[in-house]
Amino acid sequence: MSINQSGWRPEMTAGKGDAAPTSTGNRALMLEEALIFEIGSTETTGVDFADGDVAGSRLGDLTRKAPIGLPGLAEPEAVRHYTRLSRQNYAIDLGLFPLGSCTMKHNPRLNEKMARLPGFADVHPLQPVDTVQGALEVIHQLAHWLVTLTGMTSVAMSPKAGAHGELCGILAIKAALEQRGEGGRKVILVPESAHGTNPATAAFAGFQVEDIPATADGRVDTAALVARLGPDVAGVMITNPNTCGLFERDLRTISDAVHAAGGYVYCDGANFNAIVGRVRPGDLGVDAMHINLHKTFSTPHGGGGPGSGPVVFSAALTPFAPLPFVERQDGQFVLVEEENAGEHHAGSFGRMVAFHGQMGMFTRALTYILSHGADGLRQVAEDAVLNANYVLRSLEGTLDAPFAHAGPCMHEAIFSDANLAEGFSTLDVAKGLIDEGFHPMTVYFPLVVHGAMLVEPTETESKAALDQFIGALRSVAERAKAGDASLKSAPHFAPRSRLDETLAARKPVLVWKDAPLAQAAE
Repeated sequence: MSINQSGWRPEMTAGKGDAAPTSTGNRALMLEEALIFEIGSTETTGVDFADGDVAGSRLGDLTRKAPIGLPGLAEPEAVRHYTRLSRQNYAIDLGLFPLGSCTMKHNPRLNEKMARLPGFADVHPLQPVDTVQGALEVIHQLAHWLVTLTGMTSVAMSPKAGAHGELCGILAIKAALEQRGEGGRKVILVPESAHGTNPATAAFAGFQVEDIPATADGRVDTAALVARLGPDVAGVMITNPNTCGLFERDLRTISDAVHAAGGYVYCDGANFNAIVGRVRPGDLGVDAMHINLHKTFSTPHGGGGPGSGPVVFSAALTPFAPLPFVERQDGQFVLVEEENAGEHHAGSFGRMVAFHGQMGMFTRALTYILSHGADGLRQVAEDAVLNANYVLRSLEGTLDAPFAHAGPCMHEAIFSDANLAEGFSTLDVAKGLIDEGFHPMTVYFPLVVHGAMLVEPTETESKAALDQFIGALRSVAERAKAGDASLKSAPHFAPRSRLDETLAARKPVLVWKDAPLAQAAE
């Protein structure tokens, strides 16, 4: 039997709970949903419109000469279609999101309420400055607390996300070197335990990237890094805590050595959630660090939505930070948008964005900080680390934990597929977790661990939630160790069975055609 455009076949429901397939493809309240083009007809519209005056059109040769091909749906059809699709999505409001290195924590509803207040939700970037004093004060106050929490000197609020923040910091380093007449320093050292975007950012900014190996306990090989320092090294990009979920205990030693060699230290702050309120990166000699507001300070994460990655700077790099920035002058908040203006940033490398940043993200982050207070933020880090270690030690005897010997982990626990039955891999475990009702953990990252499974529970999960996840992961892992062949075709209970992800990536079907299509991924 041919498949419809959504890819469903009657046999896809067979063998799921030993139940016979249904004629609709539905499984009780798990509703099969066709493509929107298959639901509505392109010959009709959901709303009746009177014929327009084509002769009076000002489009000229640009007037549409053929039907646009969009399906016409009545309101109930459109609402049901998108509601059914939303039921097939996984979200933090449904359950634990164990993605390692992503810090997918609960977003307090108080944050959302504040972000929707008039004056924040409807602020426009081109409003006169005297009409947005409240919004600028929020930015200024958030900047103050970010600087205080990190022990740094200043902060650029305009970068839009983590990788954008990395670029901001690297460009500031580049500007500082050029002002010193040392633009010939073209090498950035990146440890194997750093985030994957770090080398890409350095290369994008025109630097050459050299790897620094990790030690057997998953941390930076300090001796190898120090030995590589020289007059061609611009700096180091280091992630702390690193992507193995471990704290880089030698960071102060590394920073001192890099500074003595004339370089700068960039710290990837994506994992700041593990140390907020406990460790100040400025005390470790860091010169620049981005902070993902959508991670540490709990603003909505993922889906291509608005992001924010402020970058904090040391005194050495503050003059080179980007424009614009908020200052208080003569009792009024102003947005400084010109070089050589304001108190700082005399050597600014310029702009990164057209405007200042994402107001909703700033409002949510400040709300989160003020509602927690100093003791609350400290507890955020402590509980996140406690939860990760609970996961690590609970599964240590079930899954291979390559760095368990190195002591407690930080915000995330890392496992590997080393002790699974022959022919079984991390992918099989991840797909099996979907049948258990969980989004899989981060897989095959970091690259320093073969078959990596990276789990970050965050601080917002209860012991009961963690126990349920641990039980599910233990069950799937034991099946993989026992050679349960059914795992090779998991998931069985999801809206779609296992896809050929390589084929789907190489030959994606991106355009709908009103004719049967060859299978792209099934």
